[in-house]
Amino acid sequence: MEPNDSAGEYFIWGIDDSPYGPVTLPVLQAWVKDERVLPDTWVFARHCGEWLKACELGELKDVFQTDGGALSGTGSSVRFKPGALRRIKILAEMKDAQLAHLSDFLEFQEWPQHAEVVRQGEPGDALFLIMKGELRARTMLGGRETILTTFGIGDFFGELSLFDQGPRSADIVANTDSTLLRLTAGAFARLTREMPSLATPFLQATARTLSGRIRADNQRLTRVSQQYSASRDIS
Repeated sequence: MEPNDSAGEYFIWGIDDSPYGPVTLPVLQAWVKDERVLPDTWVFARHCGEWLKACELGELKDVFQTDGGALSGTGSSVRFKPGALRRIKILAEMKDAQLAHLSDFLEFQEWPQHAEVVRQGEPGDALFLIMKGELRARTMLGGRETILTTFGIGDFFGELSLFDQGPRSADIVANTDSTLLRLTAGAFARLTREMPSLATPFLQATARTLSGRIRADNQRLTRVSQQYSASRDIS
């Protein structure tokens, strides 16, 4: 019987909710070292026939143990492996050199579960990129919480603050312990002034994501309107 060459292939579930592959084990290991594949990234291994977290694959455990982590340092002195920033969806297509320069403009923050990262009504002054954890946007109506949306690894929020330091439209609360990267309005202004070639792709990727959010909101409003019209017709 001839060996099945495809048995050594892997598929990776990306942060954009799309599968990538097949790739060989050496490629997969290289992606781990480049931080394109994280310990909690879902990987389909043909040889075992199921989706597993990358850290659960025996052939990757040594790579994760020797990799040394994506972040080092504390506070604003934190330095990033360029590939680590690719877990942020809007940065996924940037080159290593671009990511290395961008890290100089970002501040590292850790927030415990239940902490209020942003408070509704306060002046906005920064965009936040989520490296780890989960957060929710909420408003309080009549003393009751209304959840507007949930953010996870790879998402961002607070983007309008880069252009308009107006009041925040909602609270942002950490559902779990979370690691964020903060890009202040001042740092962004410096980025556009000193490195316009880097600011341009960043803005383009941000605009594409915002466009998708607006389209999704419009679709939800259309469905609500249709449901309301249908209920009026029945009554």
